[in-house]
Amino acid sequence: MATAYGSDPHSAELGGHRLPAGLRAPFEARTWRELCHLLLNLPIALLTFTYAIVMFSLGVGLLVTFLGVPILALTLLGARGLGVVERGRARLLLRHDVAAPAPVLRPGDKHGAFAWMGAMLKNGDSWRQLLYAVLLFPWSLFTFVISVVVTVNGWVLLTYPLWHWTIPRYSDQPGMQLWSDGDNGFYLDTAFELAFTSAVGAAFVLTSPWMIRGMAFVDRLMVSGLLGPSQLASRVTELESDRGVVVDTAAADLRRIERDLHDGAQARLVALAMDLGLAKEKLTEDPEAAAKMVDEAHGEVKIALQELRDLARGIHPAILTDRGLGPALSALAARCTVPVKVLVDLTARPAPAIEGIAYFTVSELLQNISKHSQARTAGVDVWRADTRLMLQVTDDGKGGADTSAGSGLAGLAERLDAVDGLLVVDSPVGGPTTVTAELPWRG
Repeated sequence: MATAYGSDPHSAELGGHRLPAGLRAPFEARTWRELCHLLLNLPIALLTFTYAIVMFSLGVGLLVTFLGVPILALTLLGARGLGVVERGRARLLLRHDVAAPAPVLRPGDKHGAFAWMGAMLKNGDSWRQLLYAVLLFPWSLFTFVISVVVTVNGWVLLTYPLWHWTIPRYSDQPGMQLWSDGDNGFYLDTAFELAFTSAVGAAFVLTSPWMIRGMAFVDRLMVSGLLGPSQLASRVTELESDRGVVVDTAAADLRRIERDLHDGAQARLVALAMDLGLAKEKLTEDPEAAAKMVDEAHGEVKIALQELRDLARGIHPAILTDRGLGPALSALAARCTVPVKVLVDLTARPAPAIEGIAYFTVSELLQNISKHSQARTAGVDVWRADTRLMLQVTDDGKGGADTSAGSGLAGLAERLDAVDGLLVVDSPVGGPTTVTAELPWRG
């Protein structure tokens, strides 16, 4: 396993925010970007809502004629264009990157106007984007009003002591008027009232960023749920990627087995056959030399058998099949160069495939500890949590392990991901290192 335990000392964080998050929020770029997104919602929604309702109504109304079908298809095409704009706006202002849905026509599909219209009308992604164009209007109306009222009033009230002098200078009122019955009114003009007004404004200003972020979070959900690929399509893409990882891993394992056989046991057996051939020729001429060569060949046979056993154990150890994870991991730990404490708390056995993946995961992690960690002790814990098999391998070495691209841990994480597993590495520089793996039980 080629993962190095890092020794970079540049993990210390420099600087830091002097103000608490609550006081920074009104001035952060994120707040103003998300506010801009919420304010732009309304003019965009007015256009898209009008387009969606008018075009959809026209298409449905003309379905009694042939014209309704192409109009509905063009309506959905326009909705997909809206999706492109809205995903770009979310990427720019919300820092939320959503993948585009799959094309309406895939390679190999029939092409032509009728094929395109049929595919567009049957495409669920297009209808979801049309639904977004409709739902955006009522939501944008709500967010626009809340954002403007809270933000504008907050800053106006907060800065009131700075500009209240303009009211008596340019009007016949002593200050901001709260209420009036015609003859009498209440005005904010004393020092206490100015301070109180500013405090109320400060409360609005400090609260408004969190309201804005909450509404922006809903915007992100709408963009992801209605303008991105469907969950089914995403799952298909994920499974296709996982299948590629499994195929590549299996091919790499086959190449490794072929290399080990060719360079190890096969080469040794070829040399053994040659030695026995020479011994056979010398059997009548020089029996003592022949006996010595046979004795050497016997030693080579033992070595070849041990190599074959090691190779078979690397493919799938018999102890794992016969006795399960507990004894198999204990045998694995006994071969580690670092003392390893093994604790397996399982009342049943998971699926054989998952059991094998768990075994080889621990095997690679223990190899990593032996080669790179400089640890004095290590531990392996295995337990079941509902429908998941949990593995945790720890060591008191120098730490610095990571899943950066090209490392052994990165490859291990890909293998686990291919079966809906997960790998989490906690390895600060200086240690200790804790690697937690999670696998589906599938018993």
